[in-house]
Amino acid sequence: MTPNYLPFINPATGERFGQVLMATPDETRAAVSEMRQASRDWGQRPVAERVRVLRQLQAVLIDSRDEISSTITQDTGKPRQDALIEIFVTVDMLNDDCNNAARWLRRERVSSGLYLFKRVYVEPRPYGVVGIISPWNYPVALCLPPMLAALVAGNTVVLKPSEVTAATGVLIERLIQRVPELRPFVRVVHGDGAIGAALVSAPPDYIFLTGSTATGKKVMRAAAEHVTPLTCELGGKDAMLVLDDADLAAAAAWGAWGAHFNAGQTCMAVERVYVQEPVYEAFVAEAVAATEALKLGYSLGTDASNQVGPITFPHQMEVIEAHMADALAKGARVLAGGQRHGSFYEPTVLVDVTHDMLVMKEETFGPIMPIMRAADEAEAIRLANDSPFGLSASVWSRDLERAGRVAQQLQAGSVIVNDTIAHFGVPQSPFGGMKESGFGRTHGKAGVLQFTQSYGYAVGAPPQPLDVATILRQPGHYRLGSAILRLAFGVTPRQRLEPVVEELNRRTQGGELAWLGLGLGAAGLLAAVAFAFGPRRARHR
Repeated sequence: MTPNYLPFINPATGERFGQVLMATPDETRAAVSEMRQASRDWGQRPVAERVRVLRQLQAVLIDSRDEISSTITQDTGKPRQDALIEIFVTVDMLNDDCNNAARWLRRERVSSGLYLFKRVYVEPRPYGVVGIISPWNYPVALCLPPMLAALVAGNTVVLKPSEVTAATGVLIERLIQRVPELRPFVRVVHGDGAIGAALVSAPPDYIFLTGSTATGKKVMRAAAEHVTPLTCELGGKDAMLVLDDADLAAAAAWGAWGAHFNAGQTCMAVERVYVQEPVYEAFVAEAVAATEALKLGYSLGTDASNQVGPITFPHQMEVIEAHMADALAKGARVLAGGQRHGSFYEPTVLVDVTHDMLVMKEETFGPIMPIMRAADEAEAIRLANDSPFGLSASVWSRDLERAGRVAQQLQAGSVIVNDTIAHFGVPQSPFGGMKESGFGRTHGKAGVLQFTQSYGYAVGAPPQPLDVATILRQPGHYRLGSAILRLAFGVTPRQRLEPVVEELNRRTQGGELAWLGLGLGAAGLLAAVAFAFGPRRARHR
């Protein structure tokens, strides 16, 4: 069998600057098997020990920042400073996970419910082997954070980087190898979609995918064959709402940045803009000026002045051009940009757009900023929600209470007020989508715990005679069980008092006053039950 290689291609220059041997499906399955064996060692280590090892990788990432940013720039074409942002976000998230992992992952004591004489604990445990499939648009910032969260949670990892940015994938593998104590617990498999499919079908114990909605649907179907749980961070069509009291200069400047940053190749880029009618013309003028001020180009220099690089993936250029052609054929107008220069596409502003156009319905993933009028706040919200996607959104208003009210009505996994995209970099803010933008959350506590399963433990001596759970399992206690049910869980005073009154009436009418003591004893037991079910502070061990 002839070996297959993935080439390293600089999208800005077309230069081939290296290659890597692709893994085979058999090698991919072997990697999963190897990591399953290794997971027993890594998962049983104390959290503090795992954090200590990951801190070594944190140091390596910081020391290797120039090497990493240079490789990202060659691989994607983005400016070096944008590549540095990827490193910054990654290290920030790793640092936060390490700082909080012990608290997030510790065993917690919870209410024992009916088991009055037992202690009950909940403990998060790692799945085992996590398969991570990462994208090309942010080959470090969308690859390392979920991998590191899975590791801190106690899993081993098989990572499949994007074949589009294979050089960065190889560098990530080398960075891991620079930490000898971490090396045995991560495997990187290089390859195309066939290797991703082999990873999914191996199968791992959990899958984390960042990619397009179409890819997500394929992975979900394949994962269903083995009932493998997964998180899918998929496509977006993020809306930006500009209300009539917004700071228009800031909204236009940062809206244009959010639309064109990374040449629009960002899942939470500004892909639709809805502006209230009274400020529409003024906003459009500001947005055109902000867009035209952006400099297109490529450089490996750390102080280069270019802000927008090339389209990294050639197929994506086809999508951009198809969306533009469709929009123009249906009446849209270009006010800025709109031209292709080789692998570069000018930052573009479109107006007179409608929801009949592809550029307003499907993920463009390019530097296109379509702007649409909205008669009022309600219409802006309706238009923003008129999408199969629901990843993120932004709202602009000087009135933060009003902006918050609007944000609450948007069908998106996260919303930022008076800014764009930057909320992704907040380590403890959960990030993920709804609708066809996927499910699950990454970052912070949610991002770590998603890689664990909750285990419950009930610990204590054999069942005690006075334990409610014991009484309810013994025959002849229906009436007592009914009384306990109402007194312990009754919602109204009638429900709580009814069993006591019933017992008193039954016994006094039968002349069996001697039973009154038993009734009162039962009431005492019920009071204990009520106490057991009352609010209790969680305790840890």
